[in-house]
Amino acid sequence: MAGRLPIPAGASGKGLAAWLRRRTRSSEAMLILLAVIVGAAAGTLSILQGAIARTLQHWLFRLPDGARLSTAGAVPPLALLALPAGGLLLMAFSWLTRARQRRLVDAVEANALHGGQVSWTDSLVISGQTILSNGFGASVGLEAAYAQLGAAVASAAGGWLRLRRGDLRVLVGAGTGAAIAAAFGAPLTGAFYAFEIVIGAYTPAAIAPVAAAALSAVLVAQSLGVHPYLVDAAAGEAVQTHHYLVYGGLGGLAALLGIVLMRAVAEVERLTRQLPVPPGARPVLGGLLLIPLALATPQVLSAGHGALHLDLEAALPLGIVAAIFVMKSAASIVSLGFGFRGGLFFASLFLGSLFGHLYAGVVALLAGYPVVDPQNAALVGMAAFAVAVVGGPMTMAMLVLEATHDFSLAGAAVAASLVATTIVRELFGYSFSTWRLHLRGETIKSARDVGWMRTLTAGRMMRRVERATPATLTVAEFRRAVPLGATSRVVLTDGDERYAGIVRTASAYADGIAPDQPVATLAIQQDRTLDPAADIRRIMAAFDAASADEMAVVTAEGRVLGLLSEPYVRRRYAEELDKAQRELFGEA
Repeated sequence: MAGRLPIPAGASGKGLAAWLRRRTRSSEAMLILLAVIVGAAAGTLSILQGAIARTLQHWLFRLPDGARLSTAGAVPPLALLALPAGGLLLMAFSWLTRARQRRLVDAVEANALHGGQVSWTDSLVISGQTILSNGFGASVGLEAAYAQLGAAVASAAGGWLRLRRGDLRVLVGAGTGAAIAAAFGAPLTGAFYAFEIVIGAYTPAAIAPVAAAALSAVLVAQSLGVHPYLVDAAAGEAVQTHHYLVYGGLGGLAALLGIVLMRAVAEVERLTRQLPVPPGARPVLGGLLLIPLALATPQVLSAGHGALHLDLEAALPLGIVAAIFVMKSAASIVSLGFGFRGGLFFASLFLGSLFGHLYAGVVALLAGYPVVDPQNAALVGMAAFAVAVVGGPMTMAMLVLEATHDFSLAGAAVAASLVATTIVRELFGYSFSTWRLHLRGETIKSARDVGWMRTLTAGRMMRRVERATPATLTVAEFRRAVPLGATSRVVLTDGDERYAGIVRTASAYADGIAPDQPVATLAIQQDRTLDPAADIRRIMAAFDAASADEMAVVTAEGRVLGLLSEPYVRRRYAEELDKAQRELFGEA
């Protein structure tokens, strides 16, 4: 068939690998098949990581078979010493892997800044830290570990096949989405997690690979008999049109509480850095602080999967619900602020379900009658609070849909989630993952690909200046050295060969210029230069501020490296932006 590349007869292993690379780069069907394989691997790794963490919890906290840590009736007080012990073990693990001495790149950062390139070493360290934190009872979830290894598998496969940047980012999104889908038994949730959290956009080119990977992962989990995080949850009374206004209010309050939670984690983390203890020892102190909370209720331990199901099914008094909400929030803040590794994905779901239940009860007390069903409010609150913290309004709405199979309740979850995400973006601007990157100095607000902008630096785009002109020349000497028409601009340097400005050649030949006048008096842009590491956004901002057509690229010591023109920069930006758009829509 025309256009097909047959496998060469008797091809060697190297030849077969080359054929696979060509086919995968040129065939959408091959990319989908690769996504299915990656999804199955990511789902398997999620199951394995979850099993390791649960096994640790059963051993350490003496749980009966089938029990969850957060639903344990009472944990033996001595067993709670596992919390500081886990912090000690985490400290040793981080020291052995030198994790504290470098920045670990997660899936969101990899897709936003590094074109989908994920390090296996970083991924294994992140996974190990998260499993230890969760397995020893800290109030963190495993979703970060699931997503990280799913991304690592996808990045390794895409790197071996030498996929294009856009295809690799899609495959990494598919791997992370598949990992989440396997854990929750929810393919739509996993797919939208990939789109909203990891890829940063809904794109035609990504739909089929991401969906295929998510379905593959869920099928693997089901074939292995794994019990998903979210079982079927019965919706309450039918959602009426006026309920959307009530749930919109729930979404707004959830957004405000989510912002408070994220800021509290960052503030506690900042304060713990000032403690007179080694940085690696902070989890030990955090584990000690978690003990009194765990003595009050085991629901604060681990991510809270069992507690979420338990509280959804039980009609708890509002006072108890409020107390659990406050203690679980405190446990999550302490765990992350004191250095345990993990995320707030499932913790935010649990907190949101508690807050939704509490919200419905308070509204009923104020109105004098039940306005919305508490079960429905808990599920909508679960979605809204998770959106405020994690992001992804459609991800959380699909989670409600796949948990309840109720489209009207999913619609209410969409409404509340959109209110929550709008308020968070307006007042705060970040989800939890990108907020933590912001604290490290990054400026990204989503996983949208901005890494290509950082590769377009002044040092890479400049026209190199091999030899600058001394600023000590007179105009007459300059005219002899630089004939009119030879070049439009000349870079000047002083006696120490430091940058001294730019001279337009035509200005030296203008009427009224004295031949014995120093050419340095004609120099412009003497105080405005470009750093060779400046990316294209900083370069364009510098050109706008200087109102210049060309600027010199100069080192910190003042040495001239080259010249860069504004028209060339604008053209390169337009070309790369067009390329990124074509990759986004699968036209590259």
